[in-house]
Amino acid sequence: MVPAAAADAFDEAVERYRHYLVDDIDRTLASARELRDRVITDDIAEARKAWIDARVGWERSEVFTTGFVPALDDAIDAWPDAVTGFHGIEVKLFGPERSDMREELDALIARLGELDEQVRNIKLTPQGLYNGIARLAYEVGDSKVDGGESRVSGTSLNDMRNNVDGIELAYRTLFASPLTVTDPKLADEVRGEIERLQNLVDARDLKSIDPDQLRKATEALVVSLQIAAPKLGLDAPTLEETAK
Repeated sequence: MVPAAAADAFDEAVERYRHYLVDDIDRTLASARELRDRVITDDIAEARKAWIDARVGWERSEVFTTGFVPALDDAIDAWPDAVTGFHGIEVKLFGPERSDMREELDALIARLGELDEQVRNIKLTPQGLYNGIARLAYEVGDSKVDGGESRVSGTSLNDMRNNVDGIELAYRTLFASPLTVTDPKLADEVRGEIERLQNLVDARDLKSIDPDQLRKATEALVVSLQIAAPKLGLDAPTLEETAK
């Protein structure tokens, strides 16, 4: 049970974090609309830039999307064998044989519009966001390091960097201060592990990352988050895609 004073502080932090989420989803939606406009005019070079830009806000927001809106998350960003959403469009936009993608773009923009509405109004919980941090960290080390998710465009390293930036943002906004109060040594450890992740993905290219080091770093972060949970009045984070 979270004490009343701590719960009030979490409520304020959650609303601060919501503003960041709204900004990131707004950026993603605007870039997706730009992508559609560029495809319509057959400006493929600029369309590719818009697709890459749309991914920035999206990947930063996965702390939220996988747990709170899993159906939308799947419709927007399923991989590796997606025929719709970001990666269905990616194959047509960056692949050797381009074909009409306007139907997929319209669907993506519609789903992002739903997400934009959801993020403004859905009830966000500290536990659900804490779970999202742990789940995204685990995903980066478990599945994204082995070639990444955006293979056709060659931007998988961007995805991982933006994921880690999203992890750092959520942790710093929501949990860094209260953990520093209750256990400053553990707070330093968590912060150091996030910085280690940032350093590991700040690589020249995906091949420059040591998969074993990245997995160990993400696993260490998840374990520290599990240890820190009761210090924050939370349950140990679950990797299941269900927000609480």
